[in-house]
Amino acid sequence: MTVTTAAARRPGVRPAGYSLVRAGRATFLVHRRAALAAGALAVLLAAVCVTYLSVGESFVAPGEAVRVILGQPSPDELVVGTLRLPRMVAGLFVGAAFGVAGALIQTVARNPLASPDIIGISQGASALTVGAMTLGVTSYTVLPYLSVAGGLAAAALVYVFAWRGGLHATRFVLIGIGFAIALRSVTQLFLTKGDYLVAQQAQIWMTGSLNGRGWDVAGPLGWVLLALVPGVLWAARAQRTVSMDDDTATALGVRLGRVRLGLVVLGVVLASVATGAAGPVDFVALLAPQIARRVTRTAQIPLLCSALLGAVIVVLADLLARKLFAPTELPVGVLTAAVGAPYLIWLIVRSRTAGGKA
Repeated sequence: MTVTTAAARRPGVRPAGYSLVRAGRATFLVHRRAALAAGALAVLLAAVCVTYLSVGESFVAPGEAVRVILGQPSPDELVVGTLRLPRMVAGLFVGAAFGVAGALIQTVARNPLASPDIIGISQGASALTVGAMTLGVTSYTVLPYLSVAGGLAAAALVYVFAWRGGLHATRFVLIGIGFAIALRSVTQLFLTKGDYLVAQQAQIWMTGSLNGRGWDVAGPLGWVLLALVPGVLWAARAQRTVSMDDDTATALGVRLGRVRLGLVVLGVVLASVATGAAGPVDFVALLAPQIARRVTRTAQIPLLCSALLGAVIVVLADLLARKLFAPTELPVGVLTAAVGAPYLIWLIVRSRTAGGKA
């Protein structure tokens, strides 16, 4: 949402649509539409969170839900603070991580189809995690680490095979889709070879679910995301150089290979950690960045808006998953896939009618 450029250091010079904001000795260029969009999304997210905590098998007044969030005594502490709040916080973190991960990977690939669940990253995380589950590893404190390792391994393979003197967007996406299919087959192999009950548990995990997620998941995930904040701040600045054409960036002294690699690694870690916490919640990383870009109309995908939209999508989808067919509870990934799959088809059709340009 905020950027700093050389123009910001020259008084009276700023691009259209931006405002100068001074913070001590630092001067920032703030995209006005992106700032307004981020504020509106923050309000929307707050409203969705209060609704999430209020609605369930027993209804809790929104005022009481807010009291619990603020740490004030409330008769609904058990329902809100113990049962619903940890699961909601886990959903917030998972959605934000997927939103930023999708924005970073789409920026590097310059293709709206390049999200972690399309190009094999989520499938790599799933393959290693499900393999471990069939071998008896079911601890939610261990699975996220395995997901990160699987996602990094899959991303490394895609990156190596897609590199031919440079990273071509179409080649990157096509090779990623190929690896995604292969890794999904490996995952199915693990499911058929494993114990029936473990295979059932793994199958539910693969659809993406927040059921049973508590502070033991939300807490470590929050600390990991906090540790990655400096990297995300760097990525917000590095996005501008990656979006330039290669000749211009090279002429400015930008080491595009290193910058792209750094953005991809950060995006893979975010997506893999989120996958380890809730399973591969499909299409969140695809939807959130593109919606954010269309809302803000910025040249780069705004990371803050992508994070907020990702959180809104996951929390709202989990709320609907709990209530649409109550008392039966759907995995949150079922709802996100129901929305994301038609959007993916629309993107493919749109890219074909536009001559392959996304």
